Amino acid sequence: MVEYKQKDLQTPVRYLKGIGPKRAENFAKSSIYTIEDLLYFFPRRYEDRTNISLIKDLKEDMLVTIKARVLAKGSRQSFRNRRFNIFEMAVSDDTGKIPCIWFNQPYLKDYFQVDSEVILHGKVERYGKILQISNPEFEMVSEDNAEVLSVGRIVPVYSLPPGLSQRVFRKFIKHVLDEFLPKVNDFLPFNIRTKNNLLNLAKSLLEIHFPQNLDLQKQAFRRLCFEEFFLFESLLMLRKSAKVGKQGITHNTQGNLPKEFLENLPFKLTASQKKVIAEIAYDMARPQVMQRLLQGDVGSGKTVVAVVAGLMAIQGGYQVAFMAPTEILAKQHYEKIKSQIVNLKQIEICLLTSSIDKKEKERIQQHIREGKADLVIGTHALLEGAVQFKKLGLVVIDEQHKFGVGQRALLGQKGISPDVLIMTATPIPRTLAITLYGDLDISIINELPPGRMPIKTFSFTLDERKKAYALCKEQLDAGHQVFLVYPVIEESYLLDMEGAKKMFEKLKAGEFKKYRVGLIHGKLKQPEQDGIMLKFKNQELDLLISTTVLEVGIDIPAATCMIVEHAERFGLSQLHQLRGRVGRGSAESFCCLVSDSQTAEAKARVNAMVNYNDGFRIAEEDLKIRGPGEFFGSRQHGLTELRIANPLTQMQLLKKAREEAIKLVQLDARLALRQNLALKQKLIQRFPEYEKLMTVA
Repeated sequence: MVEYKQKDLQTPVRYLKGIGPKRAENFAKSSIYTIEDLLYFFPRRYEDRTNISLIKDLKEDMLVTIKARVLAKGSRQSFRNRRFNIFEMAVSDDTGKIPCIWFNQPYLKDYFQVDSEVILHGKVERYGKILQISNPEFEMVSEDNAEVLSVGRIVPVYSLPPGLSQRVFRKFIKHVLDEFLPKVNDFLPFNIRTKNNLLNLAKSLLEIHFPQNLDLQKQAFRRLCFEEFFLFESLLMLRKSAKVGKQGITHNTQGNLPKEFLENLPFKLTASQKKVIAEIAYDMARPQVMQRLLQGDVGSGKTVVAVVAGLMAIQGGYQVAFMAPTEILAKQHYEKIKSQIVNLKQIEICLLTSSIDKKEKERIQQHIREGKADLVIGTHALLEGAVQFKKLGLVVIDEQHKFGVGQRALLGQKGISPDVLIMTATPIPRTLAITLYGDLDISIINELPPGRMPIKTFSFTLDERKKAYALCKEQLDAGHQVFLVYPVIEESYLLDMEGAKKMFEKLKAGEFKKYRVGLIHGKLKQPEQDGIMLKFKNQELDLLISTTVLEVGIDIPAATCMIVEHAERFGLSQLHQLRGRVGRGSAESFCCLVSDSQTAEAKARVNAMVNYNDGFRIAEEDLKIRGPGEFFGSRQHGLTELRIANPLTQMQLLKKAREEAIKLVQLDARLALRQNLALKQKLIQRFPEYEKLMTVA
């Protein structure tokens, strides 16, 4: 056991008093591994429990905090279930008395003492003619207990690790704050803090967890958000600085291979695709390393552009790595690209995923090492240590928002300064993209291939659902396939919303009993999800009931209709991503939004979907309608480094952080000055790949 005095912020939480190895496993489920992780595990909301109510003023359904004395206590078993324990306690103040009740917490009978003073917080409920407080949070009041954490103050509420109550978790947080705040080193340079009127780090951590008042909580929140933006932008600026003048590969972009490939395609490129290919060719022909982000709506033809870039590298004797976020998407790219380059016989293309058997995987890895494999398409399996390229010249990363900054960098490290092309189908307004991806040049494909018909989108109320089903059946009877999307897996009584599982059972036995119906959701393991999607792609299923796992998915050309249930529960960009799963073939396609839109905001979202098909216009509408809303999320964009900050709600703060990061790196590209050493250390800790990425000659 580590001695207490030896602990620092990187010490595992298991060594804290009261945690230990078993409880640490539960903390790990919330990504809390170290003492610092605990400090940075922020409340999801707060409850103002500063006002003490008098018992005589309590009414049904009130959420109250009272200060009272224990009159009597006792526990009993439920009449219906002998194993169900009920603990009751009567408390009083100068104005009256009220019973409190807890379920299945028998240990409380030894915790409370008659005549002791307590502070309780909970909801007043009616039981027959009597008012009572059910399952209140509590704190004992004593002379030596000046620090009350759960009542009588602004109280933090956390998304808890399994097996912990709010009261116990707050005690752990307070314990860590008391012991370790003196060891917190503020890595934000003093001049940046002063100029931007930011609290110091120790004060911010204290006030974000246990704020004295809401004004200080806001100041702490602002400081911690600025910190996250600043770290992220500093990393981007350092990456950009490291690339300036860095010797890359001068590719032969004028060879015959791309030309031959394009001539064999059964379609013509759009003007937008041609423009983007010219931008990429210009970058690849230069001696500097290319770092380019390719944005393009669903179905705009980004993959073809990536193949052309790959052929520019291959014709010069270099290898290409193409990474996709899921196995089924990687397989789709492999099959599609293989069929497109079938006439280019000198090229070897291979697929590398974790499910490939060991012998075949070793054969592919050997071909990669020996340089025989020209184009390697794969998943995270490409990042494994056993994968060594002989001459990697280009890295392509598809659906980049599924990968963090570090993962993006790791693949590039498998070659000597290869060019990098990052692709996303998530439309982001250009100004925001420049800020979020400041180390990348940006290309945009803003038109769909000719012949691709816009998806007709309709809005239905819950009472009009049968009309959507009728359109669905028309498509099924014509030999097409249909998606039916729900926002939740299980039924939600809280939101009065059907779940995908319940509706799967109901619809396959009722409305769609003559069709082959499947179910897919995020709680299924990836191989199960892939298997179901493959069955749907092979037309072994007619109707697929799903949750939002479809946002990033494979092409199903026969899918011509989608119904999105409870559409008001989805963000606008999310709805657009879902809609992009249909209309991948030549047949006319439809999207039916079934919703009970009560708010003006929800109605505006649905109307925007009905009126617009263009993803970038949708993104702009999203910002107009809801401001940031759910447009941005770390899950959506891969910015897992942002735990508390939100670029869309705090655009001005993000811009300030970016400006400060640019100035800092211009003055000290190595972060070698004394005032920047703590920042450098924090970047290395937060982004372990920093040292390799930021090597400056």
